[in-house]
Amino acid sequence: MVPNFIGVTGLPRAGSTLLCQILAMHPDILCQSHSSPLCNLLLALRRIASDDQFMLAQLDVDFNAAYGHLHGGMEGMLRGWYRDAQGKHAVVDKNRAWLHCIEMLLTLAPEARLIVCLRKLGQIYGSIEARHQKTLLLDFIDHLADFDRLGRADQLFAKDKIIGAPLVSLSAVSDLPQAVKERLYFLRFEDLIAQPAATMTQLFQWLGLASLEIDPNNIAISPAESDSHYRMKYLHTQHTRIVTPKQHEIPARIQALIDRSYAWYDETYYRDRR
Repeated sequence: MVPNFIGVTGLPRAGSTLLCQILAMHPDILCQSHSSPLCNLLLALRRIASDDQFMLAQLDVDFNAAYGHLHGGMEGMLRGWYRDAQGKHAVVDKNRAWLHCIEMLLTLAPEARLIVCLRKLGQIYGSIEARHQKTLLLDFIDHLADFDRLGRADQLFAKDKIIGAPLVSLSAVSDLPQAVKERLYFLRFEDLIAQPAATMTQLFQWLGLASLEIDPNNIAISPAESDSHYRMKYLHTQHTRIVTPKQHEIPARIQALIDRSYAWYDETYYRDRR
């Protein structure tokens, strides 16, 4: 039996580490918890194939056969990545880029589903900035340390940066066909923290899996993420207990900028929490 593919995607600092900790506890799921390069490698393979003269020549000779080879090769890479998942109902792969290429993923794995992690945008920014204040002697991987707080916030929300890029993908969800939208599950960090058992019960039901009893005071620790890659600015801290994090105080003009620029986000995903 080929395990069903589940991608964990969405915004940074939005509970994906905790979510994967819990998913890894389910006996029918293989979840390695840390971020995976699989999505990046598939995107790179698509770029290589699209630029390769031998591949293009094969498409000229017999498009269906050559395209079928490409499809089979990429599908084999996706399925083979978790060849140790035999006997499991599902595998979980964590990468924020999955939402961006959901249609490519469904071409390779039609049964795939994505869990999209969400959180109030001000608190996402606040979490990143709070960590930066504790590591001021290190720069960000994209060199944001020399900006002032407002400039750094503006950069973090840029369309190619760590908050802005997944927001671009989220803003494009409304353009997707209904059949694709039905493969997306939007999970709010605030719900996972406040009501972990109920939130996970609903998620497992959507995934077609048996429910798992969640003890908020007994969460298993999974293999650690590589935080040095991100210059220690985006820690993937794991805890054995689910606790409500401290609310970050956001400068008024930065919060106003977020509210003004991303009103659609609150309207779409937080209308009931205003």
